[in-house]
Amino acid sequence: MDIAKLSERAMEIRSRFAEFEQAKFRREWTKEEIMQGFVVDVGDLMKLVMAKSGIREVEEVEKKLEHELSDCLWCVLVLSKMYGIDIERAFMTTMGELDVWIAKKKAAEPVARANELHCQ
Repeated sequence: MDIAKLSERAMEIRSRFAEFEQAKFRREWTKEEIMQGFVVDVGDLMKLVMAKSGIREVEEVEKKLEHELSDCLWCVLVLSKMYGIDIERAFMTTMGELDVWIAKKKAAEPVARANELHCQ
């Protein structure tokens, strides 16, 4: 499945949540409240990562890790739609920028090492 289909599915589920929120709270969650939920999900994800590394005990950690990563992706997809961001384009742009940054750091590394040796 491509990112557009994932985003479409994420927004379908967001729409269902909005219906639930309207019925229960008489209003939909704001972007900020969705972001707060994301922060909670990231905290839950951290606990699961700790469990995977052996410093916490969590039953069914694989299943829960899979779920939490999916929750976090859902939040990112929903927030990107809500803020009008083309997440696929933004992702590819960011990866390109990171690639250039890494290449620059790698190219500068031999010079730094040579300067380090020269100064000793």
